[in-house]
Amino acid sequence: MSRLNTRETRVSETNGRPLIGVSTYLESKVSWGVWELPAALLPAGYPRLVQAAGGLAAMLPPDDPSYADEVVARLDGVVIAGGPDVEPVRYGSEREERTGPPARERDAWELALIEAALASRTPLLGICRGMQLLNVALGGTLVQHMEGHAETVGVFGTHEVKPVPGTLYESIAPAASDVPAYHHQAVDRIGRGLVVSAHAEDGTPEALELPSGGWVLGVQWHPEMGEDLRVMSALVRAAGR
Repeated sequence: MSRLNTRETRVSETNGRPLIGVSTYLESKVSWGVWELPAALLPAGYPRLVQAAGGLAAMLPPDDPSYADEVVARLDGVVIAGGPDVEPVRYGSEREERTGPPARERDAWELALIEAALASRTPLLGICRGMQLLNVALGGTLVQHMEGHAETVGVFGTHEVKPVPGTLYESIAPAASDVPAYHHQAVDRIGRGLVVSAHAEDGTPEALELPSGGWVLGVQWHPEMGEDLRVMSALVRAAGR
């Protein structure tokens, strides 16, 4: 059976709800109840957004990157979640003072998931760090620190993003809209084949897409922290096809 037919069968068996894998954190010490243990975790907004958009959510904790092809083959769509700064060595730069500590296991795993999704044309959504990692995977670079997109430590702010006419993102959100955001890094040199499909008022790229790569979109903001289902619903629809 072909991979496409396998996906169609799986979607049919789950009443049309595509299986969407979401990458996770891997933390060395997390407390809950009487326990304090290492944990793979994900803010609940991510699975809730997938579910609200009509998908089934599966967590993808860091694993051996060589397994990424096998994992993606069992999914209908992939979300690379937000999180820590990408290690600058991944895009040929030295770490600057305000860049956070590396998350090497997660970098390696998520880059492998991105590469597997691109190779198989599995619908792919990158959120915040996920958009930045998509850019890095395709040879782009990052601005390691910028002001104005994380107003208060630990508190999401909002700002307006404007779609670029003729892009996938514009077909999802045709007009400017306010989005929940919290980041201090951004894309710099754009990776191979990617195009910018939304900007903030200050010109910062807020969405990237890969027109030649199937359904591939990265957004710099955090849709899981808001009420707007359009981006995730578009991913789920693409995954269902």
